[in-house]
Amino acid sequence: MSETHALRPWRTIVRRKSRKIRVGNVEVGGDAPISVQSMTNTLTADAAATIDQVRQLEEAGADIVRVSCPDEASTAALPQIVKASKVPIVADIHFHYRRGIEAAKAGAACLRINPGNIGSPDRVREVIQAARDHGCSIRIGVNAGSLESHLLEKYGEPCPDAMVESALDHARILQDHDFHEFKISVKASDLFMTVAAYQILAEAIDCPLHIGVTEAGGQRIGTVKSAIGMGALLWAGIGDTLRVSLAADPVEEVKVGFDLLKSLGLRHRGVNIIACPSCARQGFDVIRTVETLEARLAHIATPMSLSIIGCVVNGPGEALMTDVGFTGGGKGSGMVYLAGKADHKMDNDRMVDHIVELVERRAAELESASLSPT
Repeated sequence: MSETHALRPWRTIVRRKSRKIRVGNVEVGGDAPISVQSMTNTLTADAAATIDQVRQLEEAGADIVRVSCPDEASTAALPQIVKASKVPIVADIHFHYRRGIEAAKAGAACLRINPGNIGSPDRVREVIQAARDHGCSIRIGVNAGSLESHLLEKYGEPCPDAMVESALDHARILQDHDFHEFKISVKASDLFMTVAAYQILAEAIDCPLHIGVTEAGGQRIGTVKSAIGMGALLWAGIGDTLRVSLAADPVEEVKVGFDLLKSLGLRHRGVNIIACPSCARQGFDVIRTVETLEARLAHIATPMSLSIIGCVVNGPGEALMTDVGFTGGGKGSGMVYLAGKADHKMDNDRMVDHIVELVERRAAELESASLSPT
């Protein structure tokens, strides 16, 4: 459950009750924070390139990183990747059951598979046993674009009911082998289908759910589609871990994921900048200032808020709710707010450096307070 807002009950989100599993050292489900994932797009067999990208994702805040393992060269590189990674590594497996066994032995924290496309029951049993022997969890990943032929024949086309039936059939295979450390995803590029499938699945099973709109598109439209689809689910309390699928730098997926969670008050990381769109009343160049501040404050992981408002219409009111604020309006200067109160004026030409200094100082204070014994 997210924070309960006694004074603002309309902000309360009650999370769906799910059982908890582990992906390496990251808890997923139950009362665990909603984790943010991404996936490398390097050749996994190129361990150096993959490790470099994993580190970039770690720095952006990723809790879990997935790598594709389509061939033996990829699983051969996995021990080196796992050893160098600070976050759990998920091995993405399709069709080749031996890759799943190799990935489990190589130290993968989780196997992303569809039990139904692994092969014979004996092969499925071997993969499950490998996961059990090496402490791996499993993600059952159902995609609308790769549903089983018998389901397409039954339903006529990909649809939410077909996706959920596929997911539950796969889950049953794991349950029949007394394996319960699994989570499920039911993704489609159609966000309506995606949301409907997760809503049905959330009522049908208590395992953690990995949410996302698959193949959402490029950075702009993919972010919009993901925000609509995942935002609707998260607002309804559905979702224990998420991945934003963008045809863009994977680091952007992590940023968007955290922005989604921040917007709903479900998780906080870094500086939440509240800014006006700017108009003729602005006392400084709001858009350019915000762009600069986003870049210069990207290194701060401490949750805090900053308001950058161009004039006094909404500026003072927004500053009341933020750790640091700046409101334009004076001739070549603006008012700096600290903890919601007007504190001092600052020239526009020095405001960016000054705000960065104030935010860094406030972040250090918050970090120090969080580490102090109560």
